[in-house]
Amino acid sequence: MSEENKHRATAAAILPLVGGAANVTSVAHCMTRLRLGLRDRFLVQEEALTALPAVMGVVEDDTYQIVLGPGAVARVTPEFQALVAAERAGAPEEPAAPAAPAGGSDPVTAEELAAQGAALRAERKARNATPFKLFLRRIANIFVPLIPALIGCGIIAGLNGLLVNLGRLPGLTPALAAIASGFMALIAVFVGYNTAKEFGGTPILGGAVASIIVYAKVADVEAFGQHLSPGQGGVLGALAAACLGVYVEKRCRRWVPESVDVLVTPTVTVLVSGLATLFGLMFLAGEVSSWIGDAADWLLAHGGAGAGLLLGGLFLPLVMLGLHQALIPIHTTLIEGAGFTVLLPILAMAGAGQVGAALAIYLRLPRNTSIRTTIKSALWPGFLGVGEPLIYGVSLPLGRPFVTACAGGAFGGAFVGLFNQLGTDVGSTAIGPSGWALFPLLDGNHGLAQTIAVYAAGLLVGYVAGFVATYWFGFTKTMLAELNVAPDAPAPAAPAPVATEERVTEKV
Repeated sequence: MSEENKHRATAAAILPLVGGAANVTSVAHCMTRLRLGLRDRFLVQEEALTALPAVMGVVEDDTYQIVLGPGAVARVTPEFQALVAAERAGAPEEPAAPAAPAGGSDPVTAEELAAQGAALRAERKARNATPFKLFLRRIANIFVPLIPALIGCGIIAGLNGLLVNLGRLPGLTPALAAIASGFMALIAVFVGYNTAKEFGGTPILGGAVASIIVYAKVADVEAFGQHLSPGQGGVLGALAAACLGVYVEKRCRRWVPESVDVLVTPTVTVLVSGLATLFGLMFLAGEVSSWIGDAADWLLAHGGAGAGLLLGGLFLPLVMLGLHQALIPIHTTLIEGAGFTVLLPILAMAGAGQVGAALAIYLRLPRNTSIRTTIKSALWPGFLGVGEPLIYGVSLPLGRPFVTACAGGAFGGAFVGLFNQLGTDVGSTAIGPSGWALFPLLDGNHGLAQTIAVYAAGLLVGYVAGFVATYWFGFTKTMLAELNVAPDAPAPAAPAPVATEERVTEKV
């Protein structure tokens, strides 16, 4: 089967399992996930959906997110959109009825773990629907569309640096530098455009206001007793300027007569927001950006292993709470200022802990072919930084292995943080990828070879620590008795009363 037909087949298999075109209200994708707006989520046949070979997992959030992996999702999405449009244009069938839930069985199977994972996702979604977390989600929506450009330009920048260091192709390296730097030079404009779009303003006006920040002639403007610099304030300034522009635009729409709205509203929006940006926001945002860079440097220079331990160990819980989205503008600010973010390689160790934990679970449950099959299918995406299938399909529903996986991430983060404290910065020129997929984006202050070596060693520490912690501390005897049984085997005999109490308190 050709690649095109394969992706079309994947889309065709997914559509009826999410209730058909009549149940789909919106279609989009990010780096790894097909994001669907659905009218009725009870129509989703999740068990059948996660059983599809191309589907690595599902995540329930404000949209229903199907994890397909990097590369594949960008090819499946247009095929899915075409099928939705074709079904709506014709005579769409009634949405498929939801699959009947599978009855519980003893021992625990991968299907039961998937059901528990779905329940945990639903609980997490309800818990995360607070005003603050919804605001963070909107901020993330501004920056997530920029990730493909950050990745592409980051890889080109890394290739250019390698050629310069080797003294190769001197006629090509200036061109590669221009290609790699062009987007970063104008990133404020894209942030302004997306900000206005996200908060209900006119996107092009948000981009116009933000473009003031990168205009070369702002150097002639004086604010707070000093001349401004092109780019001062960066993405934070662009974010603030565009938010102000949206506020001004909405106020203008209320009182400007319709007959002159097309002339007055854009003019007032750009003028008022532009003056506020030049004589206030650029300076203030520049100070905040400098503080973020200094704080990150101080944290790793003085905290080192301790800071890495906390960041690597707590990142996945932050993801579960929805607080990780606050890190996206911080990463972008660090990349804009220093050329790379030192936080992402440390946070990536959390995925290494998950991989190590999954390997330990695989060895500890030799008879449970159902869970082992799930791990085998999700392990390679885990190595590449796509951790959702392992988290929601294996470790989180089991409970204790999720905690020991976080411990593995903590040890990996501590290792990378220690080298940062010793003076070897390990950074990433883009956000989004993790695991092995982060190698092409690595950068630092001591050469690419040393940076890669430290990051690779950190991953190895995370794998080993996650494995050891899970193998020895991830299961109680009761859990092993329940889980380490073939799916078609009879239920194990009831344990003694003391063990029964243990079962009640420790079963996940």
